[in-house]
Amino acid sequence: MKVMQLLPELNSGGVERGTLEIAQALCQAGHQSVVVSNGGRLVAQLTAEGSQHIELPIHKKALSSLWQIKPLRQCILAEQPDIIHVRSRVPAWLTHFALKGLTAAQRPHLVSTVHGFYSINRYSAIMTRAEKVIAVSDSVVDYIQHNYPNCPTEDIVRIYRGIDPSAFPFAYRPTEAWLQQVYQAFPALQNKFLICLPGRITRLKGHETLIQLVQNLAQHYPQLHAVIVGGAVAKKQAYLDELKQRVAQQGLHDKITFVGHRSDIREWLALSDVVLSLSTQAETFGRTALEALSVGTPVIGWQRGGVAEILSQCYPAGLVAIDDLAALQTCLEQHIEQPAVMHPVDQFSLASMCHETLSLYQALVKP
Repeated sequence: MKVMQLLPELNSGGVERGTLEIAQALCQAGHQSVVVSNGGRLVAQLTAEGSQHIELPIHKKALSSLWQIKPLRQCILAEQPDIIHVRSRVPAWLTHFALKGLTAAQRPHLVSTVHGFYSINRYSAIMTRAEKVIAVSDSVVDYIQHNYPNCPTEDIVRIYRGIDPSAFPFAYRPTEAWLQQVYQAFPALQNKFLICLPGRITRLKGHETLIQLVQNLAQHYPQLHAVIVGGAVAKKQAYLDELKQRVAQQGLHDKITFVGHRSDIREWLALSDVVLSLSTQAETFGRTALEALSVGTPVIGWQRGGVAEILSQCYPAGLVAIDDLAALQTCLEQHIEQPAVMHPVDQFSLASMCHETLSLYQALVKP
C-alpha cells in the first residue's frame, strides 16, 4: 500500500507530529510512505524513518497557490498512491482540483483529518469532503455533524490522537543534572508546590485565570508557585509583557515564573505537582494534558473539548465546570492538601492511533 500525506509545512506542531507518526507506522508495517509539503526542519527525521518527501509550496493561503495544482497532479500521477491523506485546508483544496483532472482509474482514495475547530465556511468545508473523514476526538465529531450536515455520519471516523507511553513513562522523574540546572536558573521553584500552565503565550490559554488563581491562594498557601512553560512569537510579545506587568502589579513576581519556550516539556510536566488546562476555547484533543497524566501528574481543566474527554476517561477528579473560578480554586486546594494517587494511563496510545489509521487505509484499498 502506498500512502501520500499532504500538509503545509514540516516544522512543528500537532498536525506535523501526527504526519510523522503515521509515516513511520506505514514504513514499519512494510508500506510506502510519501509526504508532500513545503519542507521544514522535520524533513530530516521523516526521511531518516523511511519516508519519501516531495517539496511543493502548498502552504500559502493565497491565489498564487493555484499554480501548484498542475505540479501536484503530475506528482500524483508519477507516484500513483493508493491513498491520499490531506491534513490541512490549502492542501485539501489543491488536491481537490488536482484530482479533477484524473480519470476514475487514476484517482486514489481520499482521506482527510479534521485537526481543528475551523471557522465554519465553504473554505473549511473541503475537509469534510473526503471518502473518510478522521475526527481526532468526539468533540470534533460533534463539530462536523453540527456544522457540516452534508458530511454523511458513516463517513466520519473518530480516531483519537495518541502518545507513546515510553516517551512519557509513568512516575518519570527528571535527572539530578536537569534539576540542578533548573534550580540554578529559577531558584524560586525549589521546595514549592508547583502548578504548571503549559502552552504558547496567547490570550486563548487562560494565563489571566492562572494569575487570578495564584492571587487568591497565595496567602493561604505560601508554598504555592506557578510555572508558565511556553514562549511568545514576535506578534504576541506585547501580550507577554502585559502578563508580566500584571504579575508585578499584583506583587506576585515571586509566585509566578515564566520559563519561556522549552523543548524539555516532559521534565516540566513531571516536576510539577499539578498541571492546569485553562484554555478559553475548546481544544480538539489536548495532547499536553495527556502527556502530564501519562507521567503521573494530575491535571485540572475546564470541562470542554478534547481535554474533558481525556480527563473523564483518565482523571475525572480534575474536571471543573467551565469558567467556574471558585470550583477551580477548591479543586486545586484539595490537591495541595491531599496529593492525588495517580495510576498509569493505558488509553489514547500512539499504537492505537496508528493501528486504527492504517486499518482505515486498508479497508479503503481492499477491492
